[in-house]
Amino acid sequence: MYEAEGAGGLASITYDITVDVAQIVAGSRAGEAAAARIVTAAGLRARLPVDAATALHAETLLDGAQLLLLEAEGVAPALLEPLLVRLGAMAEARCVPLIATVTPDQIDIAVGLLPESAVLQCAPSDMDRLGAVFSVRREPVARLHDGMRDQEATRMRRFHEEVARIADSLSRLTRSEVLERPAGVRNESTAFRMDSADDTVETDAAEIRRVIRARRMRADYFEGDLFADPAWDMLLDLYAAELEHRQISVSSLCIAAAVPPTTALRWIGTLNEAGLFDRKADPSDRRRAYIALSESARRGMERYIAAVKRAGLSLV
Repeated sequence: MYEAEGAGGLASITYDITVDVAQIVAGSRAGEAAAARIVTAAGLRARLPVDAATALHAETLLDGAQLLLLEAEGVAPALLEPLLVRLGAMAEARCVPLIATVTPDQIDIAVGLLPESAVLQCAPSDMDRLGAVFSVRREPVARLHDGMRDQEATRMRRFHEEVARIADSLSRLTRSEVLERPAGVRNESTAFRMDSADDTVETDAAEIRRVIRARRMRADYFEGDLFADPAWDMLLDLYAAELEHRQISVSSLCIAAAVPPTTALRWIGTLNEAGLFDRKADPSDRRRAYIALSESARRGMERYIAAVKRAGLSLV
């Protein structure tokens, strides 16, 4: 700890003199430079970066490191799978946070092979990169908050508040549900039907897909960012897929979110932690993982749609 003194006594800025060390594994010069730039901006010290082949055989790769950054773009396809497995296992064994930046075509294999504790990014901005570093750091390097850090902290706080709001809304919808469903409930190829003494509500995948298409059409007339609502877009897509008896990969869900892929990945991770999404491994291919609605999220969607229809309102 170092406290700077001025003429009038102690200054108002206090720094930690211990600087965390980050290890960078990169498949390209551009990725290496991007990671090094963010490490410096976050107040960390970067070790000499290594390539994929070196990382696969370096026994002391994480000795003394407090953060592991993987820039997977440019990694040869033959090396990518063993690299993800090794880095994920090493990071978990050493309790070192792992931030992996991947290309769109690497998303599914990265989700399938990396531990859930890893932070996954795709085409991130510098702000996204810096926010990921701050999110995994247990202690800040310095108690000096510049504008970039404050901006990222505000954005992350709003992000988590929105996730909490969605989870609470779906929870309220399912809270009053009876423990046993009526005998008339059925789930056929593309339809869900809920019968009770008071109502009969039916919907199908085609109807949900029409809602999604209508939401997308807004971007033809207004700036798309005005209506960005990735959580709801993903909930709709997963609900439609469930009615269609289809599995949705992480990369497909990122497309459905209609936001930058790193933003979508962040939402997927947080909604999974909030209990709205379930991550399911593909039993026939360990390199793939699928995302599905949790039981509580599915019930919430069913009851929401039923409530809207009983009120005579449009789902759009």
